[in-house]
Amino acid sequence: MNRYVTFTIGDDLYGVDVLRVQEALRAHARTRVPLAPPGIAGVVNLRGQVVVTVDLRPRLGLPALAQDAEPMMVVVQVDGEPVSLLVDEIGDVLDVPVDDVGVPPETLDPDLRPLIRSACTLEDRLLLVLDVDEAASAA
Repeated sequence: MNRYVTFTIGDDLYGVDVLRVQEALRAHARTRVPLAPPGIAGVVNLRGQVVVTVDLRPRLGLPALAQDAEPMMVVVQVDGEPVSLLVDEIGDVLDVPVDDVGVPPETLDPDLRPLIRSACTLEDRLLLVLDVDEAASAA
């Protein structure tokens, strides 16, 4: 059984391995980083630790989230360090049978393929499993 923390970005459902997730929480106030690439939304102070925040929307080809929208953060571990991924909404933790996990669909945009590790067909939609290491380097 594979276990994923799920979240949405735009209309799509994504997941990351639950073992890579430190926590999920409301977005904190971010400090912009001058001259940072579009994928870096800034840094946040998470209980005294400075954590880089990655906005996946530019890499996914999506427009910026509306100014009045409140994103959420999924804090993941990358090389022993926390990295915050901005997401639209946090979902559930899902247990997916190993047999239901497969390769990403052929119709997936080739530019997105490096970000997607696998795909799972759920009852009502497709779950795209994010490659956390690649996502953290999305900047």
